[in-house]
Amino acid sequence: MTQEELFKKLIAHSKEYGFVYQSSEIYDGLSAVYDYGQNGVELKNNIRQYWWDAMTRLHENIVGLDSAIFMHPQTWVASGHVGAFNDPLIDNRDSKKRYRADILIEEWIAKQEEKIEKEVAKASKRFGDSFDESMFRQTNPRVKEVQAKIDVVNARMIKALDANDLAEVKRIIEDCEIVCPISGSRNWTDVRQFNLMFDTKLGSVSDEANTIYLRPETAQGIFVNFLNVQKTSRLKIPFGIAQVGKAFRNEIVARQFIFRMREFEQMEMQFFVRPGEEMKWYEYWKEKRMQWHRAMGFGDDKYRFHKHEKLAHYANAAADIEFNFPFGFKEVEGIHSRTDFDLLNHQKHSGKKLQYFDPETNESYVPYVVETSIGLDRTFLMVLSAAYAEEKIAKEDGGEDERVVLRIPPALAPVKLAVFPLVKKDGLPEKARAIMNDLQVDFACQYEEKDSIGKRYRRHDAIGTPFCITIDHQTTEDDTVTIRYRDTMLQERVQATRLREIMEDKVSIRKMLMSIR
Repeated sequence: MTQEELFKKLIAHSKEYGFVYQSSEIYDGLSAVYDYGQNGVELKNNIRQYWWDAMTRLHENIVGLDSAIFMHPQTWVASGHVGAFNDPLIDNRDSKKRYRADILIEEWIAKQEEKIEKEVAKASKRFGDSFDESMFRQTNPRVKEVQAKIDVVNARMIKALDANDLAEVKRIIEDCEIVCPISGSRNWTDVRQFNLMFDTKLGSVSDEANTIYLRPETAQGIFVNFLNVQKTSRLKIPFGIAQVGKAFRNEIVARQFIFRMREFEQMEMQFFVRPGEEMKWYEYWKEKRMQWHRAMGFGDDKYRFHKHEKLAHYANAAADIEFNFPFGFKEVEGIHSRTDFDLLNHQKHSGKKLQYFDPETNESYVPYVVETSIGLDRTFLMVLSAAYAEEKIAKEDGGEDERVVLRIPPALAPVKLAVFPLVKKDGLPEKARAIMNDLQVDFACQYEEKDSIGKRYRRHDAIGTPFCITIDHQTTEDDTVTIRYRDTMLQERVQATRLREIMEDKVSIRKMLMSIR
């Protein structure tokens, strides 16, 4: 099965089992807008809670905020979004498809890097333990040639984007002989800039209404409340403000399911530090955030850092945490050193001082900021991508069966445990209901008695339920039940009175948090 086929199956699975639906589907849907179903909203809530607890519970100097979506329009002038929040887009005349020009070039660079990795892998296999990868990369003619092409194209792209030289961006696409993925042609239009902000009107009479924007990021709500939070919480630098909320971008090129959407949710933390100490904290948060991701248990090799060569207008350092999705390594989180750009500009445009008085140095200054910004929807897709598996399993008669399973970490699973009476008679449903009623206050539970026990197991494998509890005739004799484990399909007999204790240990988010504190 190809990665593309896997991704299509994942999308179909998300709909079939109540994770994600196309928004307004009965009206043929709305492009790049999605709704979360009954299992999707639970998974999303659990991921959000894991992030929130990791930020605000494990760090005494980080507090939360929930700022409004609507903000004064000058906010976005000060932040630079009104003048500079654009994407360079290019159309292919044959396929009629539109692409981000910089992404086309970055994907070309990624393909060249894949060529180098293949050469390295072949050489490593050929030379075995004696292989010196660093020396090979420096001396192999083929590798050096491809790397030189990458360096030239990367430098040209950064220079062109910094100068807003759209004609040069198109020339790079032409020089690299980049083709449209749909038509296979190089019949490109000129590159144009599109502003990504949605605007609307604030006011009761259209002629008198003011233009305001749906926020394209949540960070600015933190910056304009910086002093309010600092003074009311009496925090000393360094300290952070965390926020989860909706953001909106008019993505012209929106694709790859929920990876790139027009309405999405961000989990951001702005960490305020002394000027000159930002790089120390930048490195600290890079490591901390990677620990958070790895604690989910999907494998360290699934992640990598990608350092930004072209920096945003507010940054002096930036790196992405990328995850290996079915469509390749893509960004799920950004760590940025934003300097004092935002606070200085809000101070300038508002006329209000946004300075912190440092009692240790006895001076006032505008703090520098280190940001961690993670997409909740992308993290949701990351969890589904890593958890999805199709397996062949042996049957008792010697044949084979298949199952689809979501190996979601138990602490994040939408349903933590399912309670099944083996049959719908002999008092088993009543006993199962009693157990269900006892556990559902503490855990997200589901009760099922329809279909065979095997079909019920399969349904819960497909939505990622880590534990299924079966009540059978032996339960009525000795008050024991069977716990069936999703990942191994092994079963364990335990006392019903121990279920809460056992489940608390197995589905608690505590273990994940303890591993990163």
